[in-house]
Amino acid sequence: MTPIATTLSIRAALAAFAALGGFGVTANDASALSLRVKLACASDYYAHCSEHAPESAGVRQCMRTNGLKLSKGCVNALVGAGEVSKDEVARRSASAR
Repeated sequence: MTPIATTLSIRAALAAFAALGGFGVTANDASALSLRVKLACASDYYAHCSEHAPESAGVRQCMRTNGLKLSKGCVNALVGAGEVSKDEVARRSASAR
């Protein structure tokens, strides 16, 4: 990667983190999303669900509705965080075929 591309990638990641994480949610909050989820799902959030506040019930429902459109990295991060089960992902994928 060129220095400019690296700088732009870092800025994009930081912007995504700020947009999805800077709302005073503490690590003890049960609904708080991990940094991994925030970074993995930032582009999916902006593409499909940015009309909802981050970490709101509305964004969770929107991401579920758009589940088949989400990037593999986002889905993997959501599974890892316990936001969705592997079984549900497999069921949805199978029903879409």
